[in-house]
Amino acid sequence: MAHRISFRVYYEDTDAGGIVYHARYLGFAERARAEALRELGMAVGELAGKENLCFVVANLSISYKSPARLDDVLEVETRLVKMGNVRLILQQEIHTLEEGVRRLNAVLTVELATMTLTPFRPTALPQQYRERMEALKSEQAHSVL
Repeated sequence: MAHRISFRVYYEDTDAGGIVYHARYLGFAERARAEALRELGMAVGELAGKENLCFVVANLSISYKSPARLDDVLEVETRLVKMGNVRLILQQEIHTLEEGVRRLNAVLTVELATMTLTPFRPTALPQQYRERMEALKSEQAHSVL
């Protein structure tokens, strides 16, 4: 099942016209990924401290669909698309929630690599965490083309 979390758009997220600045979508997506991992029992700080593991963004694409504005409530949906030994591909959709209706703002495809912190090198995600990540799997991935 995909993970969902909501954020409000604040003044600091917008340009002079009150439209969410394009780079801010990356911040919303990053926070949503961190919260999804936390809910799976894989908090970023704990993985680093206890397991010497981290995730790094290896590739990212974003397709903008419609603008979000100041004071909008955004919902970020995170789902697992594919999982290899070292790499994961997540898709994140950002929607504006308007009176019960969701309007798609952006679709991000994020490829993460699992790394050890010391030494900093690629490593396989341990099986216990692979099983937890499976909870984010969903067949409803959105086409970004």
